[in-house]
Amino acid sequence: MNTITANNPQSAATVRILVAEDSPLNQQVALKQLEKLGYAADAVADGGAALEAHARAPYDVILMDCQMPGISGYEATWQIRDREQEKTGTTAAPKGVPIAYRKFLPNAALSARELKIDEKSVLLSAAPFTHLYGLFSLNLAFSARATTALLPTYSPALLADALDRHRPTGLFVAPAHMTACLNEGLLTRERLASLRFVLISGSYCPPELAQSVQELMPSGDVLQLWGMSELQAGSFTRPGDDPLVRFTTTGRASPNTELRVRLDNQSVPSNTEGELEVRGRSLFDGYLNNPGDTSRAFTEDGWFRTGDLALIDEAGNVQLTGRLKDVINRGGVKLNPADAEALIARHPDVAACAIVPAPDAVLGERACCFVVLKGGASALRLEDLCDWLRVHNVGKLKWPERLELIDEMPMTPTRKVMKGELARRLSQPT
Repeated sequence: MNTITANNPQSAATVRILVAEDSPLNQQVALKQLEKLGYAADAVADGGAALEAHARAPYDVILMDCQMPGISGYEATWQIRDREQEKTGTTAAPKGVPIAYRKFLPNAALSARELKIDEKSVLLSAAPFTHLYGLFSLNLAFSARATTALLPTYSPALLADALDRHRPTGLFVAPAHMTACLNEGLLTRERLASLRFVLISGSYCPPELAQSVQELMPSGDVLQLWGMSELQAGSFTRPGDDPLVRFTTTGRASPNTELRVRLDNQSVPSNTEGELEVRGRSLFDGYLNNPGDTSRAFTEDGWFRTGDLALIDEAGNVQLTGRLKDVINRGGVKLNPADAEALIARHPDVAACAIVPAPDAVLGERACCFVVLKGGASALRLEDLCDWLRVHNVGKLKWPERLELIDEMPMTPTRKVMKGELARRLSQPT
């Protein structure tokens, strides 16, 4: 695999890196390699010093030697994650997902063929390589002997610059990446002319967004993918699929992967919502040192419970409809907020939105909608959102009953909304 490095002082200056390595020689080698890429990094010699340095001023990236004396890299990493969990109010403990590359590379090799990636391809990922989606783009390149163009850090302007300089044939993005670029007017037909495909994954992609990007592509297809750290690529649309399929679904199962939908442990007919379950050769065997969560994650017949709500049509295409943990239990009636969220996101005054459960003494939970307003929008009322949903034929039961206007949506590094953080804000006394 070839690599194109993007030595960009502007992007490098925004990334804080710490090297934790007890060997002076290895420490110097790491610092010199980072310097060649335009990064200035700090260095410490043990895990305890790494914890202290990160507590004083958090780093974006920490390169940790696992076998350091005293506090090892493993232990320091877990302590950092525990501290971040306490800060963000995350309710679920982090789980380790060990997977041998003998599972991921065949999945990538077979997927590369169906995505028509070959040794002439140039792949660019806006998703970081610390995320499975970014790693999948690397695995595709490894498998097909393709070239990877590197984007040290994401911003709409930096992605646009990388598209101009590297002329990739394949682009890996999340919906938030494309939305931001469109809003800033950075996507043009000339800029996207080299692309044979844009693969969108990471969160729900509104069909209107997929179509908007497609209209700017002279000779390529907008595709969608669904995957997880536990299995890599689970399903994706293929080049040449019908546009309606590519805009509204995440396609058919990846090679050597099986998918099914069940509700209350029972199979459901096609086009019926339920929990998406998967099994296949790329699936992990279980969570690291966590037999309890592993047992709960698998069915008795060996299928993995993804936690995603979905339906599968007669052709095998998967349409994701939400997450089980996002379902709002309003007085015993369980409501999936995904369709209401998608419509509110299209409101002319809304830049970003998320619906989460708000505690309620009578019903248990009610729907609360957090909104970031677009520039120029001065006000938005709950009544405005409800009228918008009524006009678009969304049942009253799914309307939000509370509106919170915020300046910025809390996002993970992979551009997913941190709904746990929003729910934590609602649980705090005012």
